[in-house]
Amino acid sequence: MSTTLTFESTLAASPERVWAWIISFDGISKEMAPVLQMSAPKGVRDIASISFEPGVPMFRSWISLGGILPIDFSDLTLLSLTPGQGFVEQSRMGSMRLWRHERTISPVETGCRVIDTLTIEPRFGGWLAVAFVRKFFTHRHKMLRKHLGVFSANKSLQARRP
Repeated sequence: MSTTLTFESTLAASPERVWAWIISFDGISKEMAPVLQMSAPKGVRDIASISFEPGVPMFRSWISLGGILPIDFSDLTLLSLTPGQGFVEQSRMGSMRLWRHERTISPVETGCRVIDTLTIEPRFGGWLAVAFVRKFFTHRHKMLRKHLGVFSANKSLQARRP
């Protein structure tokens, strides 16, 4: 059975700056560190520079714990990529029967809002795997706010189940 998780942060950075961050492998690495690291082909700096066909895997990424121990893979597959607004990724992963990650950016008066909606179905680990993904995306949003600034009225990260 699949689970849907939603994470939201209101950032002080412009939508353009946040867009550049979320598609760059440097930004992705900083969001994931120090917990996980995601590999990318040599010389590839951002997702937008790779030509893609919706629904066709772009490359295999190895996901490693602490950047050392490979624990999973992702055949990175985008269903859509809308510059400045977001993407929908639905990748085959070793650990998941279903991995769908939708990330949207929407402008707000003070900067922008980033919303991650994940629909996942672990192959194993059940609730423990879901709890890890929830904790990990809470960490990712904490890193987003650390690196891109937080709107002062944004009291805390909101993680909710629809």
